Amino acid sequence: MFSLRGDAHKVYLQLKQSGVKQVKFLTEIKEIKDFYESIDSNTLTLIYYRMIKERNASGIIPLFVSSIPWLLFLFATQLEKFLFQDGSKLWAIFGIIYLLILIVSVLLHFREKAWAAFHLAIIEDILKVREKSPH
Repeated sequence: MFSLRGDAHKVYLQLKQSGVKQVKFLTEIKEIKDFYESIDSNTLTLIYYRMIKERNASGIIPLFVSSIPWLLFLFATQLEKFLFQDGSKLWAIFGIIYLLILIVSVLLHFREKAWAAFHLAIIEDILKVREKSPH
C-alpha cells in the first residue's frame, strides 16, 4: 500500500481495508496501555518523567551525525591520501557507506523519538483520567 501522504494516512488506509478488529498494531497499543494502567500512579509518574528525559535527550545518533564530519575533517589530509591513492575508487565506497550509515542513523533517531512520544501520550492520558476520577 503505497502513499505519499505519510504514515498517518497509511494507518487510515490499513484500518479501512482490513477493519479495526484485524489490525495487529491496535492489539499492541492496547497491551501497552493495559500494562501502564496496571501500574500505580506514583510509579507511573516516575516512568513519565523518565520518558520525558528519553524524548528530550539528544542521544548518541545526533552526536554521531555531528561529530563524525569533524573527525573526518581533522584527518582530512591523511584520509585524502588514502582514499585517492593511485586512482583508487575507495572514496566512492567510503562515501556510500558513510551516507548509508548516516541515513539509517537519522531514521532510527526519529523512530525512537516517535516511540517516546507514543508512550508519553498513553501515560499522560492514564494519569489525567486518574486525576479526574474519585479515589
